[in-house]
Amino acid sequence: QSALFSFQSLLLVLLLLICTCTYIRGVMPRLIDSNKEGFPGLFWKCARIGERLSPWVALACVVMAVSRFTK
Repeated sequence: QSALFSFQSLLLVLLLLICTCTYIRGVMPRLIDSNKEGFPGLFWKCARIGERLSPWVALACVVMAVSRFTK
């Protein structure tokens, strides 16, 4: 089933995107910082969300992991 039709899968994809962009920006900041406009700007915005809301993103990742393992 596609992630677009399952709300939990869509949230999982968004969390993984935020965490991945934040990690890439931490390792190679020039890769993400050079593209702040257009479609690549989405990755920069995800990295900023991951940096500024990191406790909430981490909590969401833990909640998602617990909910996936209890199924």
